[in-house]
Amino acid sequence: MRSALTTLGIVIGIAAVITMLAVGEGARRQVAEQMKSLGTNLMLVLPGTVTSGGVRLGGASRDSLTEADVLAMRAEIADVAAAAPALRGSGQVVYGNQNWSTQLYGIDADYLVARDWRIERGRAFDDNDLHGNAKVALVGETVAQMLFGGTDPTGLTIRVKGVPLTIVGLLGGKGQNVMGQDQDDIVLIPLGTARGRLLGQSLGRPDSVNNVTVKMADGVDMRAAEAQVRALLRQRHRIQPGQDDDFNIRNLSEIVQAEQASSNALSALLAAIASVSLIVGGIGIMNIMLVSVTERTREIGIRLAVGARRRDILTQFMVEAVTLSVLGGLVGVALGLGGGLLVQRLFDWPVAFQARAVLLAVVSASAVGIFFGWYPARQAARLTPVEALRHD
Repeated sequence: MRSALTTLGIVIGIAAVITMLAVGEGARRQVAEQMKSLGTNLMLVLPGTVTSGGVRLGGASRDSLTEADVLAMRAEIADVAAAAPALRGSGQVVYGNQNWSTQLYGIDADYLVARDWRIERGRAFDDNDLHGNAKVALVGETVAQMLFGGTDPTGLTIRVKGVPLTIVGLLGGKGQNVMGQDQDDIVLIPLGTARGRLLGQSLGRPDSVNNVTVKMADGVDMRAAEAQVRALLRQRHRIQPGQDDDFNIRNLSEIVQAEQASSNALSALLAAIASVSLIVGGIGIMNIMLVSVTERTREIGIRLAVGARRRDILTQFMVEAVTLSVLGGLVGVALGLGGGLLVQRLFDWPVAFQARAVLLAVVSASAVGIFFGWYPARQAARLTPVEALRHD
């Protein structure tokens, strides 16, 4: 019973470490998935602000980004893999007696490339759709579920602001982004169709756009790429040195990397807190082994008297301490795995178990046994036979 209680500290410590590492790894992987869903090596270029009568209006209140800017990015910046202009709006989508309010995006062919967005069913827009201002649409999973349930929506016709649009493709699911927005709650429309029939001329200019998603080639320094885009737009917009930009650039990769760094720091913090339990358990083992040395002093004396060497006594107590730690570690591993699954079920929190975390926990338990068992074992080995046999 005393041995079982002694190992309880190790059991709790190992279980806590495994559970916390699983929770932290789950959070890290979730951020990685969100980064993947956004697309890699991305920048979002937005129109800037405008001042009217001494009052600065909100972001994107200036008519500063155009399709010509997008063409210049593609032509003059070698590392641009895709530059996707977009018109953004919202509206009620109607199919039969079903309707759903969603986001509307007017896009060109580069948008799906920039966002790494696959087509789950059907097809993407072709040149005829884009250049002919066809009345076609791509819908996200959320919109498809709300309007059609489990039915394949390709080939069906929806109405947006009274305009009939034929669905030619279903977008693959992306889930929520790092801001918690549902990326699948969307309808994509050819840019010309959106401008001419649904959303109108954005901000008053014939070729203006609400934003531009820029994807750089793999391995490109995103800070240097951002500087290139900024320099090109300042030149095209004839902004003099010292003047503020009439646009904003958001480096999405930096945002997600910051989120990943935060989740990694959280994982390390959780693991550090849980490791305190291991130290407490190790101290418990040391205390019980010291008591055991005192209680078994005569036994130690007899063993020494009949020829046992000091290293034999040291080995005996070290083996006992390590055995208690390892057994406690194995029980702790089982409880840690169960605790992680319980957290996932009760709180709907993503968890991810790693073999190296389990191995680390078992090795840590053994190390705790060796570290905290050495002192009591050394004390036992240093006893002389005469002193030990005289002990009552």
